Amino acid sequence: MALAHSKVTVQGQVSVPAKVRKKLGVGPGSVLEWDEDGEHVVVRRAGRFSSEDVHRSLFAAPPKPRTLANLKEGVRQYVKRRRAGG
Repeated sequence: MALAHSKVTVQGQVSVPAKVRKKLGVGPGSVLEWDEDGEHVVVRRAGRFSSEDVHRSLFAAPPKPRTLANLKEGVRQYVKRRRAGG
């Protein structure tokens, strides 16, 4: 079910319905960002990113698998460096 509807003017302008403005937290002078997501277009307030956006940018590739022994050794070395002051 749609949140709201808008009409496109001859000049290509769109009015943002009040429900959508309230949900996005935008007002006069706010910048909206239009993004493509497969077959959908996503509109969001510029500079506002979802946790999924952040996760995708931080973890573009899955981490290399490590054994428990590798992890324990990494922690041991980290603690040793911290105690040494470097």
